Amino acid sequence: MNKSNQLVLLATLLLANVTAFAQQKPVSYASKKVTVYSTVKGSDKPMSQTDILTFKTLKQPLETQTLVFVDPNRKFQTFIGVGGAITDASAEVFAKMPKATQQELLTAYYDKTKGIGYTIARTNINSCDFSSDTYTYVEDNDKALKTFNIDHDRKFKIPLIKQATATAGGKINLFVSPWSPPAWMKSNNNMLKGGTLLPAYNQSWANYYVRFIQEYEKAGMPIWGLTVQNEPMATQRWESCLYTAEEERDFIKNFLGPTLQKNNMASKKLIAWDHNRDLIYQRASTLLEDPLAAKYIWGIGFHWYETWTGSTQNFENLKRVNEAFPTKQLIFTEGCVEKFGFDRINDWTLGERYGLSMINDFNAGTTTWTDWNILLDENGGPNHVGNFCFAPIHADLRTGKLLYTNSYYYIGHFSKFIKPGAKRIISSPSRSMLISTAFQNPDGSIAVVVMNNTDQKLPYQLWIKGSAAETVSQPHSISTLIIK
Repeated sequence: MNKSNQLVLLATLLLANVTAFAQQKPVSYASKKVTVYSTVKGSDKPMSQTDILTFKTLKQPLETQTLVFVDPNRKFQTFIGVGGAITDASAEVFAKMPKATQQELLTAYYDKTKGIGYTIARTNINSCDFSSDTYTYVEDNDKALKTFNIDHDRKFKIPLIKQATATAGGKINLFVSPWSPPAWMKSNNNMLKGGTLLPAYNQSWANYYVRFIQEYEKAGMPIWGLTVQNEPMATQRWESCLYTAEEERDFIKNFLGPTLQKNNMASKKLIAWDHNRDLIYQRASTLLEDPLAAKYIWGIGFHWYETWTGSTQNFENLKRVNEAFPTKQLIFTEGCVEKFGFDRINDWTLGERYGLSMINDFNAGTTTWTDWNILLDENGGPNHVGNFCFAPIHADLRTGKLLYTNSYYYIGHFSKFIKPGAKRIISSPSRSMLISTAFQNPDGSIAVVVMNNTDQKLPYQLWIKGSAAETVSQPHSISTLIIK
């Protein structure tokens, strides 16, 4: 084909595409239905269907009207999933429950129809605070890792991970995180109370991640991803290890990244930072402005505990990272409500903290959201240093029954209705009393999450492309509205 014919063919194709685009009719929402599922303070029917709405024409809203505007034509990040951590504590409590209660828990979290459809899991490499003891997988001073074995995990953690995976339909995205290298690899010769990795053990510690992944995969648990270090700027009274931004960058680019690649693990999702939102931009920029480190890093993980300083949650910092490094993923890797008290099991603010975080995190570009322990006992443990916390579900081992906090339902308003592969779209409330996020699922349905943490009953209209559906947001409620 000569050049002239090529140009004619190209012009014909372009004209055809323009014509087809011009002939496309805008999607009409007038005939679509909106099914509303709500969790309301004071109601004994959480996450239940509360209404079916219809659309009416509303071309130009008024300033006096309260609306939530949704625009499916503006698409952003792809949703990967929601889940929680299967720690030693969760697994040990699970093992103490009656079989029927165990099945109840598995169904509640992982069943896509009867439960809230978790698709993500996290677990610990070596012990963490939510372990009953301090342990590693090698004998002391075994730099070559010849004694490496995961027998410790075969008793509780591995059986639970496998049952969770089976209940989720045979697949779950499992990522793994270390709280500390073995004591003999560290400057303080202690897995607890901070310290740093000694340079002499950089390669041995990088090999340790690989061995852990290999052993878990031999045991039938594919590993989707890993974080470099849990909370690398915190000297905790439990397992912890410190890295400056430069130290984490250099460990990734000189040791961990190349070691994963050399062992055919380049596809594993390597997540850096894994700490709070307050310092996230400084850490992300230091890591990702170095191309030799950035090429190994899939995403930046974060927690929500910056509130210990008296700050509110720093959602704007996530936006800055997303703006500066749009090709990297944002992953919420851990969050829980601390300072457990049994008398607060029914505290409504537990769930509202989750709703506030999840809506704002997703609107800032987050693709994956992972809660902390999926299960703890009636004391908020076990925890070998007394750091007792809340989980969405607690087992009262005195009665053998599960206790559901409203956090479970608030999380479910996202995990049950937003499907992996969904694209975030615009959701923009006209009043600050309502907060909202929205996603379009792979099947074309739209899930809009609307939260009201005020004492006011707020009538509003869900507006989309000139059509609006009237509804009401009850005081201290969260709703998911499904448009299809």
